[in-house]
Amino acid sequence: MATHLTQTVYLNGSYMPGGEAKLSIFDRGLLFADAVYEGLGVLDGKVIDFAMHMGRLQASMAKLNFPVPLGPEEILEICNHLISENNLTEGFIYLHITRGEADRDYVYSDALKPNAFAFSQETVSGKADAPVSGVSMKSHPDLRWKRRDIKTSNLLGQVIAKTAASQAGAYEALMVDDEGYVTEGGATSFFIIRGKTLLARPVTNEILHGITRQTMLRVVEELGYAIEIRRFTLEEAQAADEAFLTGASSYVEPVIEIDGQPIGAGVPGDFTLRLRSAYLQAVRSA
Repeated sequence: MATHLTQTVYLNGSYMPGGEAKLSIFDRGLLFADAVYEGLGVLDGKVIDFAMHMGRLQASMAKLNFPVPLGPEEILEICNHLISENNLTEGFIYLHITRGEADRDYVYSDALKPNAFAFSQETVSGKADAPVSGVSMKSHPDLRWKRRDIKTSNLLGQVIAKTAASQAGAYEALMVDDEGYVTEGGATSFFIIRGKTLLARPVTNEILHGITRQTMLRVVEELGYAIEIRRFTLEEAQAADEAFLTGASSYVEPVIEIDGQPIGAGVPGDFTLRLRSAYLQAVRSA
């Protein structure tokens, strides 16, 4: 696959090499993180869970009073064009929409014209069909703002947590709120398993409503496992029988260690492996 400078990208109605795509320094996405985004998973050369991604994107824009510059059909056409041009089989499409360009002012005008760009990227996690050995996580205080349900480009809290996790030799950060309850991963949703019950944090403005999470929970119900929606602590996570994370490019990824402490037997568990297989089958057949 081409580099980020030579691959084909989309910007405001045009396709061009990544190195030629430019936005103004007065764009509000740069000045205020006044922007929303979606990362759409690509598997077998096709976008997965597209309709749910569009629903979340439209919800994010509505909550921030964004005008809608592109409809779902246009976005799907952009995604398919990038997949074809960049020969993408597995990975994701990153779509970013800013409020637009203006003089720097906290108060925005409703007359601004949004800027939209998109690019493709090969998956940074393991391939879907590759054997999984499990990943480690490092806990970190959740430093983010209170509207985590809106998928904005304000990701500095995640940058801090994920960098700390990486420096500690962990694959992903595990965010913990001020009361000691787990919220989610730095760029993923997080779940634990106790016996034959999956525990998931309730969907509120404290977490992002993950698209992969939604499909995964439907698959869990189809497999006949119980789901308990409640908050759980870091200590409960460390004492779980199994744990896993979900994301557009990580699918269902077993977690075998948190803060150096093995989860269960310290290897991917049967529940998680079965769920990963069933999830991949579900999105491939959709």
